[in-house]
Amino acid sequence: MEYCHRRFFDVRWTELDFKDELKPSALLSYAQEAAGTSADELGFGYDALRPRDMGFIIVASYCEIARPVHAGERVCVETWPLPPRLAFFERDYRIKCGEEVVAALASRWALVDLNTFRLLSPSALGEIHERCPYNPEKSVQAQWRIPRTEGFFEAGRMRVLPSHCDHYLHANNTRYADFFFDCFSMEELAARRVKSFCIAYDKQAKPPQELTLLRKDGAGESILHAVDGDVLLSQCVIRFDEERAQ
Repeated sequence: MEYCHRRFFDVRWTELDFKDELKPSALLSYAQEAAGTSADELGFGYDALRPRDMGFIIVASYCEIARPVHAGERVCVETWPLPPRLAFFERDYRIKCGEEVVAALASRWALVDLNTFRLLSPSALGEIHERCPYNPEKSVQAQWRIPRTEGFFEAGRMRVLPSHCDHYLHANNTRYADFFFDCFSMEELAARRVKSFCIAYDKQAKPPQELTLLRKDGAGESILHAVDGDVLLSQCVIRFDEERAQ
């Protein structure tokens, strides 16, 4: 039987948006929490690697949403690590309410030296890597490519604050979902349902950097960039269902 870690979450009102639907950042938070306890279980969690000056940082997240999740529902996150590809580790997730799959996610991670943030190969984990029960199953065919385009307009500016940061002293990956979705008005978000989104984390954002958020709209999708001057820190593509949100 292939390895699969399961963790349950009761959806809270504070995790919902103005439409009473679970926020994309909350979905990413559930995935990150489940990834953490799975990594602990497999021997390469934060507490196990920190004394060795190693750690995992996420480099990309992809999510497809089948239907909105609401307060009072109980969510089960199923997750497992896939066999590493060169210097990158992949992990997939299924988000379920009962037996219904309401979302599917994939994430890409890098193992780094915490002193230099230099990439490390899977062999740096030693026996932990050799005995890890990697599971090749895919929960979703992630569309990692974010189209290159021009013609962006400025959708907002913000400063990276201490409340955005985690123990690596940079803005946590889940917060980028809020940064990017805040580039839309409430009217725009109310009129469309999110089908999928992909976020790539190119460089770390740290206080007190000021980010300029750029947006370009296309047919059924919006592409967004977070930049500091001429430096691209993160990019995102959000795809919407053509059918109007109910």
